[in-house]
Amino acid sequence: MERQENTPQEKENKARPLEAEGFVFYTEKDAELARQEQKKIQYLKAHMDGKNPESVLRLYEKAVEERVFKTPVGLVFLKEIQTYLIRNPKIDRERIPPIPLFVTYEGEMRSHTSPARQRVQPSQKKKTRLQALPVSVCLNIALAIAVIAMFVITLTSDQPNILNYERALTDRYAGWEQELTQREQKVREAESALQIDPD
Repeated sequence: MERQENTPQEKENKARPLEAEGFVFYTEKDAELARQEQKKIQYLKAHMDGKNPESVLRLYEKAVEERVFKTPVGLVFLKEIQTYLIRNPKIDRERIPPIPLFVTYEGEMRSHTSPARQRVQPSQKKKTRLQALPVSVCLNIALAIAVIAMFVITLTSDQPNILNYERALTDRYAGWEQELTQREQKVREAESALQIDPD
Protein backbone atom coordinates (compact mmCIF):
# COMPACT_ATOMS: atom_id res chain seq x y z
CA MET A 1 0.00 0.00 0.00
CA GLU A 2 1.44 3.40 -1.02
CA ARG A 3 1.83 6.24 1.42
CA GLN A 4 -0.31 9.29 0.65
CA GLU A 5 1.18 12.78 0.57
CA ASN A 6 0.04 14.30 3.83
CA THR A 7 1.67 17.65 4.39
CA PRO A 8 1.31 20.69 2.15
CA GLN A 9 5.12 20.97 2.10
CA GLU A 10 5.43 17.48 0.59
CA LYS A 11 2.87 18.41 -2.08
CA GLU A 12 4.76 21.62 -2.84
CA ASN A 13 8.09 19.76 -3.04
CA LYS A 14 6.53 17.32 -5.48
CA ALA A 15 5.17 20.17 -7.61
CA ARG A 16 8.45 22.14 -7.57
CA PRO A 17 11.29 19.62 -7.29
CA LEU A 18 14.09 22.19 -7.71
CA GLU A 19 12.77 24.62 -5.10
CA ALA A 20 13.49 24.50 -1.37
CA GLU A 21 12.90 27.18 1.27
CA GLY A 22 12.55 29.97 -1.28
CA PHE A 23 15.61 28.99 -3.34
CA VAL A 24 15.55 27.38 -6.78
CA PHE A 25 18.42 24.94 -7.25
CA TYR A 26 20.08 23.73 -10.41
CA THR A 27 19.65 20.03 -9.63
CA GLU A 28 17.15 17.93 -7.69
CA LYS A 29 20.02 16.61 -5.59
CA ASP A 30 20.93 20.13 -4.42
CA ALA A 31 17.29 20.92 -3.62
CA GLU A 32 17.04 17.71 -1.59
CA LEU A 33 20.23 18.61 0.30
CA ALA A 34 18.67 22.00 1.14
CA ARG A 35 15.53 20.27 2.42
CA GLN A 36 17.64 18.01 4.64
CA GLU A 37 19.48 21.06 5.97
CA GLN A 38 16.13 22.68 6.76
CA LYS A 39 15.23 19.65 8.88
CA LYS A 40 18.56 19.98 10.73
CA ILE A 41 17.84 23.68 11.30
CA GLN A 42 14.40 22.90 12.75
CA TYR A 43 15.93 20.31 15.07
CA LEU A 44 18.68 22.70 16.21
CA LYS A 45 16.22 25.53 16.81
CA ALA A 46 14.07 23.23 18.93
CA HIS A 47 17.04 22.11 21.06
CA MET A 48 19.16 25.28 21.09
CA ASP A 49 19.27 27.29 24.31
CA GLY A 50 19.05 30.90 23.11
CA LYS A 51 19.55 32.15 26.67
CA ASN A 52 23.04 30.62 26.87
CA PRO A 53 25.25 32.41 24.31
CA GLU A 54 28.26 30.16 25.10
CA SER A 55 26.36 27.04 24.05
CA VAL A 56 25.14 28.84 20.90
CA LEU A 57 28.77 29.80 20.13
CA ARG A 58 29.92 26.19 20.55
CA LEU A 59 27.13 24.97 18.26
CA TYR A 60 28.03 27.64 15.68
CA GLU A 61 31.77 26.81 15.83
CA LYS A 62 31.07 23.08 15.40
CA ALA A 63 28.72 23.72 12.45
CA VAL A 64 31.34 25.92 10.75
CA GLU A 65 34.23 23.56 11.50
CA GLU A 66 32.46 20.43 10.28
CA ARG A 67 30.82 22.16 7.30
CA VAL A 68 27.39 20.98 8.35
CA PHE A 69 25.64 23.47 6.08
CA LYS A 70 26.53 23.79 2.40
CA THR A 71 23.44 25.22 0.72
CA PRO A 72 22.13 28.79 0.95
CA VAL A 73 19.40 27.53 3.30
CA GLY A 74 21.96 26.41 5.89
CA LEU A 75 24.23 29.40 5.28
CA VAL A 76 21.35 31.80 6.00
CA PHE A 77 20.80 29.99 9.30
CA LEU A 78 24.50 30.26 10.15
CA LYS A 79 24.36 33.98 9.35
CA GLU A 80 21.42 34.39 11.75
CA ILE A 81 23.40 32.68 14.52
CA GLN A 82 26.49 34.75 13.71
CA THR A 83 24.45 37.98 13.90
CA TYR A 84 22.98 36.88 17.25
CA LEU A 85 26.49 36.20 18.60
CA ILE A 86 27.90 39.49 17.29
CA ARG A 87 25.09 41.44 18.96
CA ASN A 88 25.50 39.59 22.25
CA PRO A 89 27.77 41.58 24.62
CA LYS A 90 28.80 38.41 26.52
CA ILE A 91 30.63 37.01 23.47
CA ASP A 92 33.91 38.52 22.30
CA ARG A 93 33.67 39.22 18.57
CA GLU A 94 37.16 37.78 17.98
CA ARG A 95 35.90 34.34 19.06
CA ILE A 96 33.28 34.20 16.30
CA PRO A 97 34.73 32.53 13.17
CA PRO A 98 33.60 33.74 9.74
CA ILE A 99 31.34 31.57 7.63
CA PRO A 100 33.43 29.83 4.96
CA LEU A 101 32.06 29.54 1.44
CA PHE A 102 33.35 26.59 -0.54
CA VAL A 103 31.73 27.59 -3.83
CA THR A 104 32.95 29.67 -6.74
CA TYR A 105 30.59 32.14 -8.30
CA GLU A 106 32.34 32.54 -11.66
CA GLY A 107 32.48 30.48 -14.80
CA GLU A 108 30.22 27.50 -15.24
CA MET A 109 27.61 28.58 -12.71
CA ARG A 110 26.76 31.78 -14.59
CA SER A 111 26.51 30.09 -17.96
CA HIS A 112 23.93 27.67 -16.58
CA THR A 113 21.80 30.30 -14.90
CA SER A 114 21.56 32.70 -17.84
CA PRO A 115 21.64 30.98 -21.25
CA ALA A 116 20.16 34.08 -22.93
CA ARG A 117 23.14 36.18 -21.84
CA GLN A 118 25.48 33.61 -23.33
CA ARG A 119 23.65 33.70 -26.70
CA VAL A 120 23.81 37.51 -26.86
CA GLN A 121 27.57 37.73 -26.24
CA PRO A 122 29.85 37.96 -29.30
CA SER A 123 31.96 35.00 -30.24
CA GLN A 124 35.11 34.64 -28.14
CA LYS A 125 36.99 32.74 -30.88
CA LYS A 126 37.59 35.85 -33.01
CA LYS A 127 38.87 37.82 -30.02
CA THR A 128 41.17 34.98 -29.00
CA ARG A 129 42.69 34.70 -32.48
CA LEU A 130 43.24 38.45 -32.72
CA GLN A 131 44.78 38.55 -29.27
CA ALA A 132 47.07 35.61 -30.05
CA LEU A 133 48.44 37.14 -33.27
CA PRO A 134 50.77 39.77 -31.69
CA VAL A 135 52.04 37.22 -29.18
CA SER A 136 52.74 34.72 -31.97
CA VAL A 137 54.57 37.33 -34.06
CA CYS A 138 56.71 38.40 -31.07
CA LEU A 139 57.62 34.79 -30.29
CA ASN A 140 58.56 34.08 -33.91
CA ILE A 141 60.80 37.16 -34.04
CA ALA A 142 62.47 36.19 -30.75
CA LEU A 143 63.11 32.64 -32.00
CA ALA A 144 64.56 33.93 -35.30
CA ILE A 145 66.92 36.26 -33.39
CA ALA A 146 67.98 33.37 -31.14
CA VAL A 147 68.76 31.13 -34.15
CA ILE A 148 70.79 33.88 -35.85
CA ALA A 149 72.70 34.54 -32.60
CA MET A 150 73.53 30.83 -32.29
CA PHE A 151 74.93 30.75 -35.85
CA VAL A 152 77.03 33.88 -35.23
CA ILE A 153 78.42 32.45 -32.00
CA THR A 154 79.16 29.14 -33.70
CA LEU A 155 80.96 30.73 -36.66
CA THR A 156 83.06 33.11 -34.55
CA SER A 157 83.96 30.57 -31.87
CA ASP A 158 87.53 29.28 -31.54
CA GLN A 159 86.31 25.88 -30.42
CA PRO A 160 85.79 23.29 -33.16
CA ASN A 161 82.17 22.62 -34.00
CA ILE A 162 80.18 21.17 -36.86
CA LEU A 163 80.49 24.31 -38.97
CA ASN A 164 84.20 25.12 -38.54
CA TYR A 165 85.85 21.85 -37.49
CA GLU A 166 87.85 21.45 -40.72
CA ARG A 167 89.31 24.94 -40.51
CA ALA A 168 90.04 24.56 -36.78
CA LEU A 169 91.82 21.21 -37.26
CA THR A 170 93.80 22.52 -40.24
CA ASP A 171 94.88 25.59 -38.27
CA ARG A 172 95.87 23.45 -35.29
CA TYR A 173 97.97 21.05 -37.41
CA ALA A 174 99.55 23.95 -39.28
CA GLY A 175 100.55 25.49 -35.95
CA TRP A 176 102.08 22.20 -34.77
CA GLU A 177 103.93 21.79 -38.07
CA GLN A 178 105.37 25.30 -37.83
CA GLU A 179 106.43 24.71 -34.21
CA LEU A 180 108.12 21.42 -35.14
CA THR A 181 109.92 23.07 -38.06
CA GLN A 182 111.24 25.82 -35.77
CA ARG A 183 112.45 23.28 -33.17
CA GLU A 184 114.08 21.19 -35.86
CA GLN A 185 115.86 24.29 -37.18
CA LYS A 186 117.15 25.13 -33.67
CA VAL A 187 118.36 21.56 -33.17
CA ARG A 188 120.29 21.67 -36.48
CA GLU A 189 121.81 25.03 -35.56
CA ALA A 190 122.89 23.63 -32.20
CA GLU A 191 124.37 20.52 -33.84
CA SER A 192 126.34 22.59 -36.35
CA ALA A 193 127.62 24.89 -33.58
CA LEU A 194 128.79 21.86 -31.61
CA GLN A 195 130.00 20.16 -34.81
CA ILE A 196 127.93 17.06 -34.25
CA ASP A 197 127.17 14.84 -37.22
CA PRO A 198 123.38 14.09 -37.38
CA ASP A 199 123.95 10.70 -39.07
